[in-house]
Order: sequence, then structure tokens, then C-alpha cells
Amino acid sequence: MALLPSPPPTAASARHRRGSLPLAAAGGRSGPTTEPKPRPTPADRRRCECFDLHRQLVPYGEAYCWQKSIVERRKGLLDSGEDHSDTLIALQHPPVYTLGTRSKKEYLHFDMEDAPFEVHRNDRGGEVTYHGPGQLVMYPIMNLGYHKKDLDWYFRSLEEVIIRALKSAFSIKATRVEGLTGVWVGNHKVAAIGIHGSRMIVYHGLALNVTTDLAPFEMIDPCGIKDRGVGSVKNILQKASGAREIDDASLMDVAYDSMTKEFAELFQLSLDISPDFSFQ
Repeated sequence: MALLPSPPPTAASARHRRGSLPLAAAGGRSGPTTEPKPRPTPADRRRCECFDLHRQLVPYGEAYCWQKSIVERRKGLLDSGEDHSDTLIALQHPPVYTLGTRSKKEYLHFDMEDAPFEVHRNDRGGEVTYHGPGQLVMYPIMNLGYHKKDLDWYFRSLEEVIIRALKSAFSIKATRVEGLTGVWVGNHKVAAIGIHGSRMIVYHGLALNVTTDLAPFEMIDPCGIKDRGVGSVKNILQKASGAREIDDASLMDVAYDSMTKEFAELFQLSLDISPDFSFQ
């Protein structure tokens, strides 16, 4: 299967079910965090429109175009001083491999012309990764001018959201790895992060393996890392509980609830759940 360009935006709607910054992405260097800003009162929190599709499979190309359309609209609001709200999209994707702008084909263990799944190249940094059912993907579209104009701080903050969520919801102790971006449990990466920014607006985001089939990761070197494995929340919990049965949908719901709660708390945002969405 050949590399697919992202398609033009398509119109769609669904009911609610529950200048530039440099490129940066998974595999970037970790660094120290800085002191947080004073915590605002709930009334002072910046609004964040949240599109909750965490139980739905949204084709990657459509979601990518959706992000880009929001970014362009937000840039226009920057010019008029009216960018008063951030955005969070939560969803799952059908099986797909994605590559950043400078991803190397050496990390693919298949022929691009005969790929097992769709392959998309996008404008984030970093190497190849896999998205598929059972993986909670969150795309924050944030104006760092209202938070902290520091990409490293933003990376570390997204990692912290995941670490806190795994601890609070599942009592899983996750960590960072020096020199790498993402979140790890032991030697296994459970969450990847990749972003791109323009005019202080950052987009793309994070992917947490909740109940993901990990087999497709064997066809790549995820994020260009050859000497570490990939894990999921479900596998970790089953190993700790003697392989007891776990309901996948319930696990995804718990992960989504915990991740959005920690996201809103860390970035001091007021989430406004939107009942409808559109890809244009």
C-alpha cells in the first residue's frame, strides 16, 4: 500500500458519546520542568472545548484535516486577539502507521508499496508510530501564549498528565526515560507524544495504549527506538492480576475520564464538552 496523502476535509457530524514553533516529537530530549504558575480559581480558568469521541474510530486522514482546520481558524483569531479557547479532541483510529516530516524508512519492516495498513505522513516531528483500536488518542490544540511559551515544558506537561492518570486510575507507576519523550512502565513504552507548532499554536498530541493490539508495533521500530518494548494498560493490569478478564470498553472509559481530568487540572482549563463535531 502506497503512502497516502491526507485527504481534503469532509463534512461529518456525530452525537457526543460520552511566528512558528520548531518541530518536536517523540524521541526528543527530556529536560527539567520549571516552576508552575499560580493556580487560577475555577472562574479564571481558560475554556477548552472538548470533543469526546473516545469510543469512536475516526479515520486518521479526516482527523488530521480536522485538526488543521481548527489550527487555521485559531490563527485567524490570534490576529484579532480573540483566541479565547483551547481545544481537545479524544478519539481512536482504525489501524494506521504515521510518519513525521523527517521519518526514516529504515524503521519500517515492510515495503511501503505493500503496507499492512494505511500509511500517512504528517507535519509532526519524530519517527514512525502506530495507531489503532484500543488506543486513546488525544489531540490538544493549545495556544502556549496563554500557558507557557516553552515546548519542552509542554512535552513534560503532557507526560505528567499521563503519569498522573495511570497512577490515579489504575495504580500504575509510570515514568519518564532520560533522553526520550513519552511515558514508560519498566522497559515498555505505553504512551507516545508528538507535536507541531506554529505561531504558538501547538497540535497533534499523545497516544496511550489502553487495550491496543500490540502486534502491529512489531512491523516498525516505534519512534525509531530499537532496544525497548511497547506495552498497554490492559497487559500491565492482567499481568498484575493473574490474567483476569477485563472489559475493554470499561477500561477505555476509565482511561478517558482520568486523562481528561488530569489534563484539565494540570493545564488549569475548564473543559466544555461539545455534543457535536465537524471535520470542516
